[in-house]
Amino acid sequence: MADKWFDDRFEKRNLRKYTNRRLNENNSLNKIYRKFSVTNWIIIINVVVYLLIVFLKMYGLSDQQLLSIFALQANSLFSGAVWALLTSMFSHIMLYHLFFNIISLFFIGNFLEKIIGRKKFFWFYLAAGIFAGLFYAVLSFYFGASGLGQKLFVSPETYSVGASGAIFGLAGLLAILTPNMRVYLIAGPIFALIVQSVVSSIFPTSPLLSLIDFIVVFYIFFSIFVMFSFNPNLRKLVIPLGMPFWILPIVAIVPLVVIGLFVDLPIGNTAHLGGLIAGFAYGYYLKNKYRRKTDLLRNRFS
Repeated sequence: MADKWFDDRFEKRNLRKYTNRRLNENNSLNKIYRKFSVTNWIIIINVVVYLLIVFLKMYGLSDQQLLSIFALQANSLFSGAVWALLTSMFSHIMLYHLFFNIISLFFIGNFLEKIIGRKKFFWFYLAAGIFAGLFYAVLSFYFGASGLGQKLFVSPETYSVGASGAIFGLAGLLAILTPNMRVYLIAGPIFALIVQSVVSSIFPTSPLLSLIDFIVVFYIFFSIFVMFSFNPNLRKLVIPLGMPFWILPIVAIVPLVVIGLFVDLPIGNTAHLGGLIAGFAYGYYLKNKYRRKTDLLRNRFS
């Protein structure tokens, strides 16, 4: 049986569907939509939501009010705030968090979108982000109340925002489709956040904390700039770690889980893990259904 991904779009059974789609592309709204990739539209939405949050904060809403509207909290979710599964994956409170996520999304998302197509990418991104949030909230609600549970699964009172869960879903999918493709993890910002958390835990009242926070934020933005630099000496400053893609999600999660047992980190490891599981699951589905296509991908990006 022929692989559907390799069907000729001009075969009889596809001709009418293809023709109608091409005619609809003359619609002005559709032209605007297709002007950017789905990935870039998602980035635009994240930026717009961030600006909305900044605007609402300027006009009197407190951080607590903003979190209750946009962020995901296990207790609130199980009290009926179901919308947070969607709003939280497009919301960011800190500017550096937004920048780091949209840079990751830009590179990973646009690459994956070219492989699986706009429609599949859009629905998978939403599904991965929602599943990641639900995975985070369920573990937090049922296991996050105890001391060890808070370290592993986060307190059910803790709010969570960000696109990271969905992005880890994309990474998990690529780990299955292109496992041997060589990529680089920019480890410097992660180490900086760990150092910041360690120092604030050991010296919670130190007057130097504000200076350390400034240095960490500056270094994160510097790392984003260096990612676009062609200067190899500059790139060394952000500690790029080269590895096959299948190792990337493991390296990005497991060490942080272990460190989180001893230090409180501002990182939602369980949401990342949930997104990763969604990516693995969809990846194995595509691998089994479209074996010829996925074999070609694996060989092409080895």
